[in-house]
Amino acid sequence: MNRRDFFKSAAALAAVAGITGKKAMAQSKPKPGNNPIWLMTSAFPGESFEQVLQRAKSVGAQGLELCVFRRGSDRKDHTATHLDYETFDLEAAKRVVARCNETGLRVSVGAYDNLIGGKPENQIVNQNHILKLIRIAALLGGDANDVVCGSFVGYDHELGRQDGGFEKNLMKFKKVFTPIAKYAEDLGVTLCFENCPMEGWQPVTAPDCYNNLPGCLAARKLMYALVPSKALAETYDPSHDIWQHIDASEVVRAMDFKRLRRIHIKGTRNFPNSPAAIHWGRLFPAQSVDAALAKKAGVPLPANEWDRCNYEPRLPGFGGSDSLDWSKFLETLMELGYRYPFVIENEGCNSSHTGNMGATMQGFRATVLNTAPVVWPLGPDGYAYDASAQKPMAMTLNRDIPVKTMADLA
Repeated sequence: MNRRDFFKSAAALAAVAGITGKKAMAQSKPKPGNNPIWLMTSAFPGESFEQVLQRAKSVGAQGLELCVFRRGSDRKDHTATHLDYETFDLEAAKRVVARCNETGLRVSVGAYDNLIGGKPENQIVNQNHILKLIRIAALLGGDANDVVCGSFVGYDHELGRQDGGFEKNLMKFKKVFTPIAKYAEDLGVTLCFENCPMEGWQPVTAPDCYNNLPGCLAARKLMYALVPSKALAETYDPSHDIWQHIDASEVVRAMDFKRLRRIHIKGTRNFPNSPAAIHWGRLFPAQSVDAALAKKAGVPLPANEWDRCNYEPRLPGFGGSDSLDWSKFLETLMELGYRYPFVIENEGCNSSHTGNMGATMQGFRATVLNTAPVVWPLGPDGYAYDASAQKPMAMTLNRDIPVKTMADLA
């Protein structure tokens, strides 16, 4: 049977079933939404707020998750800071809102640090920094403008290596985040936890690599049971579950879907047949031993603290396939009624990690096009975001908000 006969036959079968043309196609796929596609600004350290606005416009994106990492943080891998959090006030918020409305873009804010583990002095400054970002989100309109605050929780390894250590971390989360959640709720801001386990946050000699409490679905459900505030939600990045051999679509179906406020678009290419995977397995991270002993035994060692789980980060649609069925994942979200932004987090080995800005922008551009057919409607010029559905950001406050610290919330 040639191609023409095949399609005639398929059309005849559809007609017998009472399904024709576009109706048949509509029943096979969920209807596209009109979700905005944003860029995460971690890929643009050293650039200004105005520069990242232009980056988003140049690739056809509709917004930005503005990274506002604390200067002097113990994080060395991400340092981008695209708002001046020390001086931000009501007048600064008015300027940001005005520029967003002029450019047709939207923003949220985020910083991703260990808030319940590590050195005690770092925990406090990281917690106080998130309070500053919650305040900034409130000044920008908070939930009324869908301005959320992205965050990690982190993990206390001293507790974690004790008997019952995971539950002890849950209890520490409850202690630290109960006042933070109340503060966010009072200001009309949603705090979104991202699910990266941060497997490289310990030395390569550490026996385990679970370094961020919401790194699995069970933890997130337990967290919401302990602190049931409506101000707590999540940013789901499917790439972190893919290298753990989990179907991201099933995670979406099993989560509390009402709490899903952001999707990070980032791919993962798994290497199940790499020498490291064959020698160390894929249930636990690759371990580090004496280099001379490993060489004598013919055993591969991880090159660094992030090289322990046999995968590499990719961007969907850029430079080949990865290990996630993106069509299935995006269609599942559309089926379930997801209506919030998709945020491209560019950590691609062949894109932002090359250090080449041209490759970085190519990765963003390719990912926008890869995502568009599922999440944007089809119009006369192809798949395109319908900007008429986007309301202008509004200034919801007419007075400033004082800066608060954890000591003030105690």
